[in-house]
Amino acid sequence: MAQLVLGIETSCDETSASVVRWENGVPSLASLVILSQDVHRIFGGVVPELASRAHVQTIGSVVEQAIREAGRSFQDLDGIAVTAGPGLVGALLVGVMYGKTLAFSLDRPLIGVNHLEGHLFAPTLEDPQFEPPFIGLLVSGGHTMLLDVPQWGEYRLLGQTVDDAAGEAFDKVANLLGLGYPGGAAIECLARDGQPGRFRFPSPMLQELERDGANRYAFSFSGLKTAVLRTVRGDAGGTPTSPADVARGFQDAAIRVLVAKTAHAVEASGYGRAMVGGGVACNRALVAQLRERLAGQARVSVASPRLNTDNAAMIAAAGAWRLARGERSGLDLEPRDDLPLPGLAFHLPGSVS
Repeated sequence: MAQLVLGIETSCDETSASVVRWENGVPSLASLVILSQDVHRIFGGVVPELASRAHVQTIGSVVEQAIREAGRSFQDLDGIAVTAGPGLVGALLVGVMYGKTLAFSLDRPLIGVNHLEGHLFAPTLEDPQFEPPFIGLLVSGGHTMLLDVPQWGEYRLLGQTVDDAAGEAFDKVANLLGLGYPGGAAIECLARDGQPGRFRFPSPMLQELERDGANRYAFSFSGLKTAVLRTVRGDAGGTPTSPADVARGFQDAAIRVLVAKTAHAVEASGYGRAMVGGGVACNRALVAQLRERLAGQARVSVASPRLNTDNAAMIAAAGAWRLARGERSGLDLEPRDDLPLPGLAFHLPGSVS
């Protein structure tokens, strides 16, 4: 029996709502509305208080538009899925409160969804054949994680960043180069005109792959940012810098370690599938290099850009799966900025499966 689930996403600076149809274990997209907050560009990053206020002002109209675009009414909904974390607490609170109120008024089940689990489900909205087991690389402005996913709801953490997230590094380097915020797309565009190899920045913790230790699949981007900063400020021997060459060198260094560790994990697991999710998954060079590295070994699934940025469709898909299992959240659901991924376990050092 098909069910319609409304997804609500307000974890950061996008107000999003989506209606997803869930049938025979497969989600399909009925509508998706994403309203990005441009005010943060002025400050070069997200201002939490402004994000919360913007969500309050727009969430009602965004949800109503998603219902209209799906050609449905509120009464047609079978469940409400809302991001409960991680994210900015004030921003999350807006979505959670709206979702709880809507679920109560409609007498529909509510489910709080982990934002990261949503990213893992994103490819299922465009690829019905995508399913576990797979190795998942989640790369965004707030997270960089490598996961072994033997089945939905069971997640083994292989490694994560020990300092900055990959997306944050892209944004900070873009700011150094005067490209504005957010910076991921600008860096990628500029890097296309850059000279490969002129600046060979370090790929931190890449050498850990050769060691059988707990940091084998860990990431670090703070040192890479510092190397770029020194170059831009002329600390690298006073060499004149080309923004395009710097962008190319930075992007190559970041992608080098992301691809190497993901591919190593895939090869060690023996899985025939891998996925990349999160805002940095929109980087075509990253996806192309990972597919080239894993050609003939594993299929790499990546959702389209609108499903990789923060969006409610992925939240609805993950929520629909949990609702179908009979899971429910009470009206005492509270947002958490550090909400752990449900079913998460740490791997044994040096192992994948």
